[in-house]
Amino acid sequence: MCGIIGVSSHKDAAKLVYLALYALQHRGEEAVGITSYDGKDIHIKKETGLIADAFDERSIAELKGKTAIGHCRYSTTGSSNFRNIQPFLVRHKNRPIAVAHNGNLTNTEELYRRLEEEGAIFQTTMDTELIVHLLARSKKTDLKEWFVEVLTQLKGAYSLIFLVEDTLVGARDPQGFRPLCLGKIDGNYVLASESCALDLLHAEYVREIQAGEMVIINGDKIESIFLPGAKKEKKAYCVFENIYFARPDSHIFDDNVYQVRKRLGAQLAKEHPAKADFVMSIPDSGNYAALGFSQELGLPLEVGIIRNHYIGRTFIQPTQLLRDLRVKIKLNPIRDVLKGKKIIVVEDSIVRGTTSRSRVQELRNAGAKEIHMRISCPPLKSPCFYGIDFPSKGELIGSNKTIKEIKDFIEVDSLGYLSLEGMLSVMKQSGDFCHACFSGEYPVEIPKTQSKYLLEGAC
Repeated sequence: MCGIIGVSSHKDAAKLVYLALYALQHRGEEAVGITSYDGKDIHIKKETGLIADAFDERSIAELKGKTAIGHCRYSTTGSSNFRNIQPFLVRHKNRPIAVAHNGNLTNTEELYRRLEEEGAIFQTTMDTELIVHLLARSKKTDLKEWFVEVLTQLKGAYSLIFLVEDTLVGARDPQGFRPLCLGKIDGNYVLASESCALDLLHAEYVREIQAGEMVIINGDKIESIFLPGAKKEKKAYCVFENIYFARPDSHIFDDNVYQVRKRLGAQLAKEHPAKADFVMSIPDSGNYAALGFSQELGLPLEVGIIRNHYIGRTFIQPTQLLRDLRVKIKLNPIRDVLKGKKIIVVEDSIVRGTTSRSRVQELRNAGAKEIHMRISCPPLKSPCFYGIDFPSKGELIGSNKTIKEIKDFIEVDSLGYLSLEGMLSVMKQSGDFCHACFSGEYPVEIPKTQSKYLLEGAC
């Protein structure tokens, strides 16, 4: 999962990209980068860490030009090191090409072996680099034909923004796994992973880039092309974007994330009601499902845990040690609210179960009399190969334990998961979502080598 942004033909392009990355920071906290083009030269700045730490006024001023793209990284292919920071930039036939990618290709190994046999020399261990090598090998001279030829060779999940001199190219895979939207500011076009980035820029939301669509933007002109056969492909929007990853103020997959999460909570309450003094959430991602749950049952909604907002998301940290430490720092129960109470705790998901167990223990220590946990999605049973770094089946508690066994492991009085049917029933396009992480039904063939580090020994 990553955040991508592109701004075309604006005098403050790099500044706007910089600001938009603040709005997209939740999509990746490992590294950030911005690339700009001034009509003659390409400029790039990349750093590990958060946007606030990586850039300052001076570095933004050095990113000259009216067209720029940016990226915040959460690694799904390739390790967390500097050479894997995006945008990825090359020069081909004296023409600069930069790319920012959100998603995960499923034919990475196949493409890598083919390109290696053809003499390609790789600089990174990202699947994104493969796309640039394919562009370099194409014999097409027309920009539209050039990109169509390359994109049709890719399988899996990709939302892409390319910077080719002063032209932006945006593209989304035929299944539409990852979101990508189009906006306008001061008459100029913007591409972004989520509409919340447009809101921050006071940009007008125009529409979503459709699954299988490619847009070519130059100045105030935009051309839309669909990849061959893309309109006939079955859509597979990532349902976990709505459950957890996207910001609640974003509009993705033809729906508002906040409203979807409330509907998930209400449906959860219908399926798994409980008697309690109040409902509370595990902040922040559980907040909106908890609101829907409490409204459906007519129970009070209380704040039982305070979140420390000076620390990022625990789920997307690359090691278990960091996750454990950040969980302890991140959330603190309010004893006076919890003491002697029967509570319903609404959480967005349970991945390994270790975090939930420690949170339940902290609630017990704070004096909670009964703890009934409710999860606003089904049990996670299968890894994701389309852009979310879910663990292997062996690490997913939902794949290895029954719901009763999970209840006993995390030590709650009762546990209820939203059903798959119930989850999909609240989505506007219920038949168009990928739910492989819950059902094991993968809409696109999964890779042979199922590791994010499959290219690590090659470079």
